[in-house]
Amino acid sequence: MHTRPLLTLPFLALCFAPLSQAPSAPSHPATQQGVVEALAREALGNPGAPAMLAKLCATAPKRLSGSADAARAVEWGRQTMLSVGLENVKLEPCMVPHWERGSVERLAIVTSGKTETESLRICALGGSPPTAAGGVEAEVVMVKSLDELTALGEKARGKAIFFNRPMDPSLPNPFSAYGGAVDQRGSGGTAAFQAGAVCAIVRSMTLALDDYPHTGSTRFVKDATAPSAAISTKGAERIASLLQAGGSVRIKLELDCRWLADEPSANVVGEIVGREKPDEVVVVGGHLDAWDLAEGAHDDGAGVVQALEVARLVKALGWKPRRTLRVVLWMNEENGWRGAAAYRDTHKDALGKHVFALESDRGGFAPRGFESDSNGASLAKLAALCEPLKPYGIESVTHAAEVGVDVSALQQLGVPCAGFVPDAARYFDFHHSGLDTFATVHPRELELGALCMAALCFGVAEMETSLERGVIAETPRH
Repeated sequence: MHTRPLLTLPFLALCFAPLSQAPSAPSHPATQQGVVEALAREALGNPGAPAMLAKLCATAPKRLSGSADAARAVEWGRQTMLSVGLENVKLEPCMVPHWERGSVERLAIVTSGKTETESLRICALGGSPPTAAGGVEAEVVMVKSLDELTALGEKARGKAIFFNRPMDPSLPNPFSAYGGAVDQRGSGGTAAFQAGAVCAIVRSMTLALDDYPHTGSTRFVKDATAPSAAISTKGAERIASLLQAGGSVRIKLELDCRWLADEPSANVVGEIVGREKPDEVVVVGGHLDAWDLAEGAHDDGAGVVQALEVARLVKALGWKPRRTLRVVLWMNEENGWRGAAAYRDTHKDALGKHVFALESDRGGFAPRGFESDSNGASLAKLAALCEPLKPYGIESVTHAAEVGVDVSALQQLGVPCAGFVPDAARYFDFHHSGLDTFATVHPRELELGALCMAALCFGVAEMETSLERGVIAETPRH
């Protein structure tokens, strides 16, 4: 991952009010260095995030929006906030889409005599329609891009379109590699339908060469999307090798996934009310929903429990921030963004008092930095708050235009936003696959991330003056 050196401008004096001699004087250390040291003693000596994540993964492992596990996750979030001691704990309703995977996901290579000779591991892509009863069978055509499919014209009609553009391993940032390949997954099914193809098969979005398919959302268009599945990278290599050896390859695909009616759900919200400026709010959160192949431990159970741990650490130390610290567990990030939009709409009259929002949605790996949409003096203030976090892994605080899906709904209305940046090397090994389990999360790395997030959020909550607000977007994303 590309990084820039941590800014070290001397803004610490601007970030904290001097201690008052009044009885209501702050109980936390007077410097950010002291704040970090106190948080570190509690976090590393008495970590809370790993146990919370274990409980979430056991209670609601397949918590895709609209599912029973998603409902269990909402109640788990409410109960966990109460046990942490948060105030004003509530569920803020939102309607969410409900897509079910079903029980049939099969892809077989077939001969001209209809004999199935080889099965390859796949999973339906989120939002895919089912195949017809008994499946669809067709000759495979391999393409590397949406444009290449368009160029096929009539040659694509009646075929099974195989999108086989890998994530680029030469890029230093795996998220850039993901961004360079994921359009196949998002738009492949619709493009295949428009080309007259019978189905779309997409190489999984991972740098790993293994036999675990990775799901993810599609830009589903009702009655205009072909049945779509992700194939493992080993499976993709197998089909590619057969095609490159000459001759044709035929496959049979069977899926019984389906769309159901929208379901009621909720974001989960709780607070530590500010001691001086309770109407000004610092938000920290992660998304509660997850794909249904595993436990969603990295995506985004880690972000959820890190946000909760931010609040637990502050409560455990007996601190009361100047501004309100609000934990938000968003619903439906994976396939609809309804929770982000609902939070924005529910709090639309108070967003002018939202002074900062931090999201964690890149896994529970070791801390590396933060990205923020702030610039200039505001970015320098954030960097100064993070200076004492260098020993705990924070290398940079950098500007980025987009810092997180859920906070983007706030960012577009001027709220200064940031995203936690952990080490990205292994993230796409697990992302959206059956490997995203609690066993793959290192407890200390998870807790270190929560510690760094707590230091930044508490520091912003204690600033004398707020960060500069961003430019309001003309067209909100959600």
